[in-house]
Amino acid sequence: MRGDQLSRQWKLIQRLARSRYGVGLDDLAEELECVRRTVYRDLEALMLAGFPVTSEKRDGRVYYAFVETFRLGDVPFTPDEILSLAFGEDLLRTLEGTVFHDSIRSALGKIRSALGPQVSEFLAQLGESFRVLPGPHENYAAMRDTIRVLNEAVLERRTVRMRYRTGGSTGREKARDLDPYRVWYRAGALYVVGHDHLSGEVRTFAVGRIRALAATERRFRVPESFDFDARVGASFGVINEPPMRVRIRFDRRWADWVAERTWHATQTLTRQRGGALELTMDVGGAAEVRSWVLSFGSGAEVLEPASLRADVQRELTRAAARY
Repeated sequence: MRGDQLSRQWKLIQRLARSRYGVGLDDLAEELECVRRTVYRDLEALMLAGFPVTSEKRDGRVYYAFVETFRLGDVPFTPDEILSLAFGEDLLRTLEGTVFHDSIRSALGKIRSALGPQVSEFLAQLGESFRVLPGPHENYAAMRDTIRVLNEAVLERRTVRMRYRTGGSTGREKARDLDPYRVWYRAGALYVVGHDHLSGEVRTFAVGRIRALAATERRFRVPESFDFDARVGASFGVINEPPMRVRIRFDRRWADWVAERTWHATQTLTRQRGGALELTMDVGGAAEVRSWVLSFGSGAEVLEPASLRADVQRELTRAAARY
């Protein structure tokens, strides 16, 4: 595999850089756990990439090393760690323009700046070995300052005053004070959960709907009773509602695809005759579950609860009427 080849070559670079007098071919093959021919190919690849590999024959054996003037630089990372950093940059591409993505890009830039051109190019190849293509997501590039202020308020336990656009058909804007407990990311969007002074409740707000935000001088304390993991753990998405028992049957077209994924921590899967699959889970957020079920069209059938089944039926009836 391409990833294995790059990982092996990276180990070869580090081994040659550490060697003062050169390393024999047999020793390299043993350390890299491959055959001599593979080491030959890797050495040729490094030379083609511009690495100054030299060879010297002593006592009937050939020893390989870098020229004395070559310096690897300070790279205290394993191949897996470098791949993970590059992978993380891709994962955070949906947050491009924000402190989250900019910070990891800055970290990778500092690593590359400490290296020579050959090693930098090699790391670039490592980064191209695995790619993440983001799905649908919100664009936060214009909200850099808002996200920065929000993050600082979470860390400093400082109340913020925001102008927020509500969802639904009205889309009205309201001014409200919020004690932000936690910023979190899910399904292509950022959210903040905290004590909403306007309603007097702990609520979740979509960061993308914040129209203005400013930190106040007021401080707050997160209640000991607030359990973020418990709050989101019972939800199917971001809506916090009491969990309900949900049973959905998927026909054979979708059975394998659904079975290959984890939809919720409470899920159980049961194979049925004819290739169908039944999914059972205890989740809150009926509207989010309904939208998810509808995405499968005729391939999914809600078995319970009856209220969710009726909601899906109504939506499908309305959709069919449009056609």
